Amino acid sequence: MATNLDIILRLTISAVLAGVIGLEREWHRRHAGLRTHIMVSLGSCLIMLTSLYVFDIYKSQAAVDPSRIAAGVITGIGFLGAGTIIRARTGVRGLTTASSLWVSCGIGLAVGCGFYPAAVYTTFLSLAVLLILRRFEEIIPVVKQGKGGGEDGI
Repeated sequence: MATNLDIILRLTISAVLAGVIGLEREWHRRHAGLRTHIMVSLGSCLIMLTSLYVFDIYKSQAAVDPSRIAAGVITGIGFLGAGTIIRARTGVRGLTTASSLWVSCGIGLAVGCGFYPAAVYTTFLSLAVLLILRRFEEIIPVVKQGKGGGEDGI
């Protein structure tokens, strides 16, 4: 089992990595920004640590699968993400924020189980997607869809 120092380190790394993504969202004035991303990652990190702790405690007494609790987190984060998605006449807004919350959840789970390289690399890739690919989206021509199909912008 992880030491108390390791647990504190994992929770801190989780908050910092998700905070980097949250700062980008905050910078673009999104509703789910710095604090939301940190809380999602921190909570999922804690849940992963709890899963590992429960597994460690009961591994000799019963068949315990630490991934089951983590799977519940992934399902549950969908509700938070759905709350950031808004459908309007011009299309759908909030999908990127919802997906960045989902990734922050994954980062928290990865850090919680000690999978640091994947968590750090995912954070950098996420920032690249959010910051760099935004520029490409601005230069890609948008094709307006006519009436009769697909006008919802999805």
